[in-house]
Amino acid sequence: MADRTVILTTLNDAWSAPNSVIDLFLESFRIGEGTDVLLNHLLIVAMDQKAFDRCKFIHPHCYSLQTEGVDFSPEKIFMSPDYLKMMWRRIEFLRTVLQLGYSFVFTDADILWFRNPFLQFPPAEDMLMASDIFMGDPSLLNNLANGGFNYVRSNSLTIEFYKYWHMARKLYPGSHDQDVFDELKRDGVTRMGLKLKFLDTAYFGGFCQPAKDLNKVCTMHANCCVGIERKLHDLRLVLEDWRNYKMLSTEQKRNVTWRAPSACKAIKTQQQ
Repeated sequence: MADRTVILTTLNDAWSAPNSVIDLFLESFRIGEGTDVLLNHLLIVAMDQKAFDRCKFIHPHCYSLQTEGVDFSPEKIFMSPDYLKMMWRRIEFLRTVLQLGYSFVFTDADILWFRNPFLQFPPAEDMLMASDIFMGDPSLLNNLANGGFNYVRSNSLTIEFYKYWHMARKLYPGSHDQDVFDELKRDGVTRMGLKLKFLDTAYFGGFCQPAKDLNKVCTMHANCCVGIERKLHDLRLVLEDWRNYKMLSTEQKRNVTWRAPSACKAIKTQQQ
């Protein structure tokens, strides 16, 4: 964009198959309100060769980020060793983006975009982070962070924080980057002076805490859900609900809600 902001998502072979996660992701931009133009600023970062080949077929802006000695192409089960390697490789790459002078919105590919999120971003913040659970105050550090969606401004503070974040994986071996962020966020805010705010799930929702009002929602994330088939089932429901919502009258739109999570909610209930 004119201010050197880029939208980034990562993709591996497991999520790149036809009619899979990446197709639903791109479709949401096309049918959202004012989101189709944002595709011009979206860079898909492919973690393996098959994902890169598929990206070039469906989107004009692709980047190959392969890691020697690691195969990121199969589905990575949450918290498995290869999953953690992929997450930390992502943090390392995002730090490089900041060092190159680009601010970014990072979005997981299992997030559907329905409205322009930039219109809901508060100004003059170094970092905006989505929440699994939003406690009602964007400044509250007890909000449960979700690293699948965030805005980061390129400056010396954020570059230093991303270096610190990536280094800290050694202090918390076997931990998810999101859990490590929760450990570091207070230090980043107090010691570094990082301006950090959390995003309200009323606008940036997910299956952990759905954005219930379709008149406000910007994005919906298939979080709190393990397994690609469950994610696909519920993401398709979300897309169908959005299409139906767009055809309703203003009065009817006031009372509509999501059917999802459905498959994701069922597995969560079983685990409980």
